[in-house]
Amino acid sequence: MLLRETESLQKQYEELAELDKKHFFHPSTSFKQQQADGPGFIFTEGKGIYLKDIRGREVIDSLSSLWNVNIGHGREELAVAAMEQMKKLAYSSTFATNSHEPVIRLAAKIAEMTPGDLNYTFFTCGGSESNDTAFKTARYYWKMKGYEKKTKIISRGKSYHGVSLGASPATELFPFRDFPGLSQEHLYVDSSIDALKELIEREGAETIAAIISEPVQGSGGVNLPPSEDFFKEVREICDQNDILFIADEVINGFYRTGTTFGIDNFGVVPDMLVFAKGVTSGYAPLGGVVFTDRLKEELTELTEGNFYHGYTYSGHNTACAVALKNLELIEQEKLNENVNQMGAELLKGFKYLEQTHDEIGNIRQIGLLGAIEIFKDRDTKTTFEEPLAPKVVEEALKHNMIGRAIIYEGQDTIAFAPPFCITKDEVEKMISIIDTSLTAVKKGL
Repeated sequence: MLLRETESLQKQYEELAELDKKHFFHPSTSFKQQQADGPGFIFTEGKGIYLKDIRGREVIDSLSSLWNVNIGHGREELAVAAMEQMKKLAYSSTFATNSHEPVIRLAAKIAEMTPGDLNYTFFTCGGSESNDTAFKTARYYWKMKGYEKKTKIISRGKSYHGVSLGASPATELFPFRDFPGLSQEHLYVDSSIDALKELIEREGAETIAAIISEPVQGSGGVNLPPSEDFFKEVREICDQNDILFIADEVINGFYRTGTTFGIDNFGVVPDMLVFAKGVTSGYAPLGGVVFTDRLKEELTELTEGNFYHGYTYSGHNTACAVALKNLELIEQEKLNENVNQMGAELLKGFKYLEQTHDEIGNIRQIGLLGAIEIFKDRDTKTTFEEPLAPKVVEEALKHNMIGRAIIYEGQDTIAFAPPFCITKDEVEKMISIIDTSLTAVKKGL
């Protein structure tokens, strides 16, 4: 019986794999690899920090899929929230002043959570659309104020801000913007205040609309700011030069870093705060941009007639209902507190790896966001000629854990961002798998 079931599941996988190769254009995937090998996994179920493949294999999801399944997989309460909203009103347009209760309640809830006077939210379907909206609105704002040359956007080295036509040029990681036809009005600066000041002076503050930064970089390698006061200094520079400051909280937001938003760790209020991912824990596509009251008032005063920007699914009824339930459950179950408790366990595990393996160094952790780096010589920060992180991640998969290797710009990093429901035993299990996997990879050198 078991053999027949296994054969049946394998047959299902093979049938779907062929359809996948013929018809599904995967995001951020090697065309050649997909056509040669088909899908690595075809997931069918999830529970907590685990995912299950169609063939019955269960794996740890150590990055919350794409930094976003904060509440964990398999939460029926979110399915019920979606169903109840769909039964009443699945979707209605929010264009031309039309509204509905879930979007109003969610906008009010986000205003309660955001720092300072960030109280006015425009909704999108995800992070790229949110950053597009922030850039477009920043340029519009300055044009309305009579500063039409203020169009350039500054972003930091190793930054990731999305892959849409508007967001790709702000992503400093080169592979994501190696496409023709992207805007040239984007500038990149390393993470130092002196370099930022020099860039503004060279380009002219009268040409710069905004500076965007992730409080803690995610896809660029889980990089914290270079100093505790870095963002306070960025805020001062923006104020002195009439430049808007945009905090990209797509990964950081909604408790990932141990505070409500990543920027809360640094005591700064941006002019715009961009969010997505964790607002629904990935159970529905939703993102947004939160504006300060000052910007709201000025945009209202300066704009005659319509503000012609909007997406069909801006403020989608069902997505907003899911977001409200997601945030409610995280707070009710104190998963936001578990982020800091398990973050401490994650750091403890990183320190164990650092003590056990001479190759591990530059460990970093904030909340349930962390990374370890692999060096040939950690004292001199010399890396291996061929990065080891992808090999460690590949080995970890043999031990049933999906990991994320980051090797942009000479890094050799493994990143972690598990769901908030993770337990101490599960953190230790992840660390044990990395320990075993690194040991195996080193033996093969």
